Amino acid sequence: PPRAHARLKSCLLFYRRHIPTLEIKRAKSWFQTNRIQVMEWPIQSPDLNPIENLWADIKNAVHEAKPRNAEELWNIVQLSWAAIPVDRCQKLVDSIYHRCEAVIRNRGYATKY
Repeated sequence: PPRAHARLKSCLLFYRRHIPTLEIKRAKSWFQTNRIQVMEWPIQSPDLNPIENLWADIKNAVHEAKPRNAEELWNIVQLSWAAIPVDRCQKLVDSIYHRCEAVIRNRGYATKY
């Protein structure tokens, strides 16, 4: 719903992947103290993780360039990463709400993301 979308955009969310078990208690306390809402992500959920789109961009650049050695590979990865436009990253971040909606709508099954 539009109201939920506006609310989500106006609050601070912290996305985290795997926090080691020993640090969970301390991290939860810190988040609560600092009033930061934490969105839990399923462990295996590329649909929800925008960085996967950027990794795919890098992978495609490497595939197109066909590096012949490790040095060329490293250079292509670095150049490709540096060439990612800021607006591409912003669009991916902005898509998180829609990604979550799609996963809920599909009852956890794969989405277009």
